[in-house]
Amino acid sequence: MVEQLSRLSQLIDVVPQQLDSISEAALSARPAPNKWSAKEILGHLCDSAVHNLSRFIHSQIGEEPFVVQKYEQDECVRLQHYQQTPLSDITTLWLSLNKSIIRVFSQTPEEKYGCRCQLPNGEIVTLQWLVSDYVSHMEHHLRQIAGVSI
Repeated sequence: MVEQLSRLSQLIDVVPQQLDSISEAALSARPAPNKWSAKEILGHLCDSAVHNLSRFIHSQIGEEPFVVQKYEQDECVRLQHYQQTPLSDITTLWLSLNKSIIRVFSQTPEEKYGCRCQLPNGEIVTLQWLVSDYVSHMEHHLRQIAGVSI
């Protein structure tokens, strides 16, 4: 878990400055009509953080396996109106949510990372897997944003 905490902390340190160096026009440009802009990708990462923060907490509380609820990512991005939201607002939200996730990760007892979780497709994974998947998912999307190197 130390590796995931380190990776997430590093992203929090470097991503905001990298985003500030990209023009608003470049961040708002959609590569295709049905594709997200960089601002919407960052917004999606906020939505992902909201859902995963809840998963990281609730998977430790109730009976196992914790049932992971699917969320409609396209609808979440559309309804949050990230395309029209100032980048600074999205970045502040992203930072705050991921700082909360780091707080949860850093205080989670090691044995809790073995908690079983059931994905929407029925597959059983552990909390450790959810955490690793969260960080990898974030890194994947940040690589999609022009100019952000991780």
